Amino acid sequence: MIRTIALEEHVVFPELSKKVILESGTPSNRSSGSVANLSDQLADVTGERLAAMDAAGISTQVLSVVGPGANLLHGDAAVRIALEYNDTLAKKIGSYPDRFAAFAHLPTTEPNAAANGLERAVKIHHFCGAMINGMTDNKFLDAPEFAPILERAQQLDVPVYLHPGLPPEQVVKAYYSDLPKESGERLSVAGWGWHSETAIHVLRLIISGTFDKYPNLKLIIGHMGEMLPMMMARCDTMFKPGEAGVNQRSISQTLKDQVFITTSGIFTTPPFQIALETFGIDRILFSVDYPFATNDSGRQFLDNLHLSDNDMEKLCWRNAAQLLKLPTGE
Repeated sequence: MIRTIALEEHVVFPELSKKVILESGTPSNRSSGSVANLSDQLADVTGERLAAMDAAGISTQVLSVVGPGANLLHGDAAVRIALEYNDTLAKKIGSYPDRFAAFAHLPTTEPNAAANGLERAVKIHHFCGAMINGMTDNKFLDAPEFAPILERAQQLDVPVYLHPGLPPEQVVKAYYSDLPKESGERLSVAGWGWHSETAIHVLRLIISGTFDKYPNLKLIIGHMGEMLPMMMARCDTMFKPGEAGVNQRSISQTLKDQVFITTSGIFTTPPFQIALETFGIDRILFSVDYPFATNDSGRQFLDNLHLSDNDMEKLCWRNAAQLLKLPTGE
């Protein structure tokens, strides 16, 4: 079976998430219900997770933290929790260098400390970059205070994986309230809101000129491009360089220059075809979104694709190995 690297595979360590909830004063219900429902699988690294990888032929998972994290805290507490998460994660995967890699967890509320934490995680733990979960203090990454994080990622030549986070409460109230049962919550996250917010986040980085300021910054987004492949031509029409923003390149050119997308959780052919025609095979990487999606569903998706052997290798592992500087085994 062909080597397969999965990029968006998640962990949550209960002892640390509980500290976050306690120290932040964040209600425990301000967390995705699926995180709570899958707490055992998220906490496990080398038990059921590894067995499920073997069964589906997943060679390597790149692990990242979701749920309550350092981005909900400030000051020393944020820095301490991020440090604990990274050190704990490094310890758990240390005996399995061929099976696991990781993205750093950052205290984004403290950008200078986050930049230093990223460098420490890359140089000491050999992490592959960082994952940032949505907005921080209701601000997007184009806000000037986050410049140290983006600058350091560019300097280190490691990517930032931009993952959805919970929407601000005012957004929930305006867009997702007064719907039956749990439908409003679902619409706000995996049912739609996560993907549209991440797309807006990326577009802000382009239109604000942030990507032009950091032309070697590499960004990864999941879920088959968070609807951006479908809207790329429309965005080019509406945002010509310099007209509505300060961006020096077209939306589509910037996306193709600096953004990579993964398949995480989207396992039907039509979205993949649009991604293939817009981003191209060299910018698409395989992901499962474990445990929110199953390794088996990801494997079935791959098995049903009609790609050349070369393109299948790029999708399954070559693109990831090159972007994340993982061993190629060649």
